[in-house]
Amino acid sequence: MDYVFDGSFNGYLCCVFEAFERKEFYVTPKVLDMIEPNIFNQQRQVMTVPEKSSRILKGIEKIIGKKDLNIFYHNFLADQKGAWEIGFRTIIRLFKYGKIDIRDYGNPEILQIHKTIKQVSRERHRMKAFVRFVKSSDGLYTALIEPDLNVLPLIIPFFKNRFSDQDWLIYDIRRNYGYHYDGREIHEVLTSENQEIENPYALELDLDSRETEFQHLWKTYFKSTNIEERKNIKLHLRHVPKRYWKYLVEKQ
Repeated sequence: MDYVFDGSFNGYLCCVFEAFERKEFYVTPKVLDMIEPNIFNQQRQVMTVPEKSSRILKGIEKIIGKKDLNIFYHNFLADQKGAWEIGFRTIIRLFKYGKIDIRDYGNPEILQIHKTIKQVSRERHRMKAFVRFVKSSDGLYTALIEPDLNVLPLIIPFFKNRFSDQDWLIYDIRRNYGYHYDGREIHEVLTSENQEIENPYALELDLDSRETEFQHLWKTYFKSTNIEERKNIKLHLRHVPKRYWKYLVEKQ
């Protein structure tokens, strides 16, 4: 049985609620894109109901405490079918038995959850370093990202604190959503369009008159600090993987 939800964390938690309500525990939470044609597998659409997801969250917190509550959220942000399945089964066990050692590394599924959240943490750290903004003529700073994992919600507080006096937008083009900060509040930005962008710095934007100059200065600085004799491409690629290069102005 597949539980098809909207891809949100609240929707994911509603799958847990639905499983207990219907006594259907051998199910797999999926989004529509993950569904593969199979005449032997049933599907059930799970609606996102905030009251239901809130009850599941409060139940998890009551059992494992507020400190460890985010473990399941970060595991969910891995945006991977396998991580979702393991997280779902672990939450089911948590409610069935009323307790769980979330740091029982002898349990293969618990161990995998912690490996996953380490990957999420690593991707979050990289995004903080690799986000590059482009300023348009209306004063909006725009950054396009395409992380392997869905870490955008985790980096927004960092940029809100660091650029609190600027109007900016960070948009994940792989998942077609982003966040806009207007100088006061954060607003989620959604789009149904699935436009593939090969080079974000080649977009037809109405740039600020000095944006090109600043980009040129940054490229010049990057080049001038480079020491050819000490170039280590293997080490460089380990710290700055090539898949991020198209979002770095210094690599254009």
